Amino acid sequence: MIVSQAQAKRPLIAVNARFLLHNKLEGIGRFTHETLKIITQANPHIDFAFLFDRAYHPQFIYGKNVIPHVLYPPARHPVLWYTWFEWRVPYLLKKLKPQLFFSPDGYCSLRSKTPTYMVVHDLAFEHLPQQVPPLVAKYYRYFSPKFATHAQHIATVSQFTKLDLVTKYQIPEQKISVVGNGINTLFKPIPKAQQQQIRLQYTNQKPYFLFVGALHPRKNIGNILLAFDAFCKQLGQAPAKLVIAGRQAWQTQDITQIYQQLTYKDEVVFTGHLQTEQLADIAASAMALVYTSFFEGFGVPIIEAMACGTPVIISSRSAMPEVAGNAALIVQNPNDYNEIKQAMIQIFQQPNLANHLTILGFENAKRYSWQKTANLLWADMENLINKT
Repeated sequence: MIVSQAQAKRPLIAVNARFLLHNKLEGIGRFTHETLKIITQANPHIDFAFLFDRAYHPQFIYGKNVIPHVLYPPARHPVLWYTWFEWRVPYLLKKLKPQLFFSPDGYCSLRSKTPTYMVVHDLAFEHLPQQVPPLVAKYYRYFSPKFATHAQHIATVSQFTKLDLVTKYQIPEQKISVVGNGINTLFKPIPKAQQQQIRLQYTNQKPYFLFVGALHPRKNIGNILLAFDAFCKQLGQAPAKLVIAGRQAWQTQDITQIYQQLTYKDEVVFTGHLQTEQLADIAASAMALVYTSFFEGFGVPIIEAMACGTPVIISSRSAMPEVAGNAALIVQNPNDYNEIKQAMIQIFQQPNLANHLTILGFENAKRYSWQKTANLLWADMENLINKT
């Protein structure tokens, strides 16, 4: 039975929870999980209606004040996004009468009159439209500016994305808060003996460079592969391996073609999707994280690696320099795989540089926590609720 906020006489916040997927938490899903767990448990006097688009896992029901609702169909392509957000969601919100609808994935319901607070993680499709499926790009370009205008308030994960919204969609700066991302507490240094076990498991004890993320054109994996091959050729006999940790996403055929042409392809390890515990161990045991994307709204693996004491190589593009501060080796042109190769060589041949980056990385990682992000989100939510 649906119980309205007025009947329950408790404040109610509705939440778009469709990215809370058991054993499949990635960027937005992890953001949703980490922040909502803190917010719901810190506010037992407030009810939270979690709106799922499929059967949910009990791990995401963080307390008695979390009330799950399943709204079919699963919204995983543009037609169903429209159905879900413009028909299923507003229908339920009208019945529930919450004070606020919180949407952590950048979508909202234009047909709903419920005050909306949404999180925009990036506008990558505006910068690299060719790297997004055509129908998806069309949907984003049409609806994203409308969503941003419709929402009462917006959170972004970086100053870069905030400025993107201001310049591309003319959203007033005062309507946007920067809340950042956090670091799971599993990401921390591990003992040398444990590192050896991880290397034995993945690389037969060889040191390794690491990439973490979905296999997607935006991540620049092709140039990372070419850079690693050039690294091996220059130093001879493959003194290290390259571990790529992530699921296949979209347009991976180019990555496959490049991989097949590598001289040292046997030194590349594809792990597929890993759980958080595995990612933390593999990050803490790496020689360096290579994260030279063409575009990132934030880049959580950067700060996760830093929290582990692992040196980081990034590109100069988008939000990455903002997130990494002075604690990373920066590749100015991510299209130039030789520049990425040179950064790899520097890490491999200069232990003093690697140690220096480790120290700087620990300090930089202290700027970020899920508690801080959750606190900033909740402050905005309280302000919006008080205005209703």
